Amino acid sequence: MMTKNMIGIDTDKAQGLAEKLNALLANYQLFYINARGFHWNISGDKFFELHAKFEELYNDAILKIDEIAERILTLGHTPYHTFTSYLENASIKELSNVSDGNAAVREVLNGFSELIRCERELLNLSADANDEGTNALMSDYIREQEKLVWMYSAYLK
Repeated sequence: MMTKNMIGIDTDKAQGLAEKLNALLANYQLFYINARGFHWNISGDKFFELHAKFEELYNDAILKIDEIAERILTLGHTPYHTFTSYLENASIKELSNVSDGNAAVREVLNGFSELIRCERELLNLSADANDEGTNALMSDYIREQEKLVWMYSAYLK
């Protein structure tokens, strides 16, 4: 017998969504901390340009971190909230001492690639669960990040 949570989503599917959202949350936390490090440590002739861009990235990431955690709670589950959990569950790895602009941009692109991969997986799961809230969130993130991938890729050319 199928049971539904308070927002009408099958509880088993909500559990699966929450697990994948927690993995996305962990990846965003690592993306955030890496972008912070790039912002602080960037040097060279593109300092002012990249310093500002990396700040935009981590400010956006912190908003998404909160949205993802709140979505997990809305589904009736608990978001990860320790760095240990983030490190254990993220596929994005923490980076240190990156000061070269092109290297940092390449790492931003690698991070976006992983975030988009996770978001596409969640897009499919949320469609299957009839979870419009998660689906809309992932769709918005993907659309925005695909454009950023194009822009950061153009920077490297």
